[in-house]
Amino acid sequence: MANWSSMASTPEEFIAELPAERVVIVTALREVIRKNLQPGFDEGIQYGGIGYYVPHSLFPNGYHCDPKQPLPFLTLTNKKGHVALHAFGLYCLPTLKEKFVEAFNATGKKLDMGAGCIRFKKLENIPLEVIGDMVKGIRAEEFVRQYQSMVPDKKK
Repeated sequence: MANWSSMASTPEEFIAELPAERVVIVTALREVIRKNLQPGFDEGIQYGGIGYYVPHSLFPNGYHCDPKQPLPFLTLTNKKGHVALHAFGLYCLPTLKEKFVEAFNATGKKLDMGAGCIRFKKLENIPLEVIGDMVKGIRAEEFVRQYQSMVPDKKK
């Protein structure tokens, strides 16, 4: 399977396109995210995956790289060798990222992470409670404030 970007228009369609072993991972991650997602974030399709974002109704400026897009928070995507959780919220909130990395490592599971992208190959390697705590730990208003403090003034 090559890297691909889904043409799905709903999270359910996205999941239906996945191979069986990826359905299990994405479904578990989606469930824990939805259970812990704070008010102010919406779910939909964004950047070829299941996105969780601050809608234009709460942050009209949108994402500075593409203002037509709502401000991305998390995106679940299917890649060639893994499922990726793009956690822009961790990238924007370094203190939360430190806590996340510490909590993840404390589980004894191996963390495969870049600046804000967490890669998963098997469900048993995902500490879902740590993902849930990370999601629960970010409020939309706090995320927007921190995001705005990071973006150059001309792009806010």
